[in-house]
Amino acid sequence: MTSAPDTADLQAEMAALRAFSAAVGSDPSLTQAAGGNTSIKDGDTLWIKASGTWLAHALERDIMVPVEMTPLLAAVEAGDPAAEQAHRFTIAARNPSGLRPSIETTVHALMPQRVVAHVHCVDTIALAVRTDAVAELGQRLDGFNWAYVPYHRPGLPLAKGIALHRAQRPDVLILGNHGLVVAAESVAEAEALLRTVKQHLRQDARPTPPADTKRLAQLADAAGYRLPADRAAHAVALDAAATAIAAGGSLYPDHVIFLGVGSTVAQPGETPADVRRRIGSAPASILFPGLGVLMRADASASADAMARCLADVATRIPKGAPLRYLSEDENHELTNWDAEKYRQKLDAAAAKR
Repeated sequence: MTSAPDTADLQAEMAALRAFSAAVGSDPSLTQAAGGNTSIKDGDTLWIKASGTWLAHALERDIMVPVEMTPLLAAVEAGDPAAEQAHRFTIAARNPSGLRPSIETTVHALMPQRVVAHVHCVDTIALAVRTDAVAELGQRLDGFNWAYVPYHRPGLPLAKGIALHRAQRPDVLILGNHGLVVAAESVAEAEALLRTVKQHLRQDARPTPPADTKRLAQLADAAGYRLPADRAAHAVALDAAATAIAAGGSLYPDHVIFLGVGSTVAQPGETPADVRRRIGSAPASILFPGLGVLMRADASASADAMARCLADVATRIPKGAPLRYLSEDENHELTNWDAEKYRQKLDAAAAKR
């Protein structure tokens, strides 16, 4: 646990954290939609991004929630199910927004460093979904104090996986099928570390031809679908290897939460209506190989962000790389978790505004 900084120092670091959070949240290669979270410790208080909020909004909205760490960590150590409900440890008198802390609050509390940033870096994910991730990462992160944590559901299971490495005190964590955590004693140090690690993990996306937006618009017409908000989302359907990767299943949690389990790929000649009849539902997105992607008309901004993320990740994974997809049980665990239902509820409410 960190000692309490003086008031002026804390205010300066909080301002720096908000700026850092907004910058990270505005970079789709690091964070998408409500994903990712940042935190800072002030003695026994952990200030952490609220669940369902966007890091990108950190400068324009109050998205940080205060949590009392001592009882939270005691609950984690005891294996108390209450640790799964971080909102029970919120300091209500200092939380006028009434928002809940991030579902990954336990992860931040367990890290001994003062400042922690968890991001869904696409370069990291493209490596962390591989069955040979440890070997690949070891070549790139030589010299860093890093640890690899195999996939666990976000929340308490992930925190327990991270706790196994506490004696090492790593300041870089690679989370299997999930993302990246960096930690430091100041915001500036955390920002510099994130930038350096990202550079070491960098992989260039395979170039793709332009999407056939004219044909896609024809397919979308009167079908309840539309073009994606970000044209970069089309790339997953314009690269055969990326399309095959997407068709294989879900690679990371936020894809499941905001786009659904796996990806739907249209068969040759199919329209959105044909796809809907074949699978019995209207998926949030449909990949049309060689053409591009269509989004369901009511898909949220979070769904659009995750469609872009899928393209960014899949086009960075080398052809033939050995992959680990989320299992049926892991998908079910995410879609039926109350904490994720809360994020989905906030996302749906935002889409209506």
